[in-house]
Amino acid sequence: MTATLSADQTIQKWGNGLGVRITAPIARAARFSRGLPIKVEVVEGGIFLRAVGKPQLTLAQKLKAFDPELHGGEVMATGLVGAEVF
Repeated sequence: MTATLSADQTIQKWGNGLGVRITAPIARAARFSRGLPIKVEVVEGGIFLRAVGKPQLTLAQKLKAFDPELHGGEVMATGLVGAEVF
């Protein structure tokens, strides 16, 4: 593994565990983004982080992608199910 970008960091207490901040330049170089599922592996001499999927969409991104024509119009196309008041 050849390092193309590096940053000195300090491990900090985070809740009941430990954490390290991934700086923006490092995240960009690794193509990491918020919501990206990763796998953390213990390797000789430290840890290795690997992306294992696509980032989870935020609610705003999901709503932006919603197409009523494609998804059948109404979100809940069934009749009344309780004591709804209109």
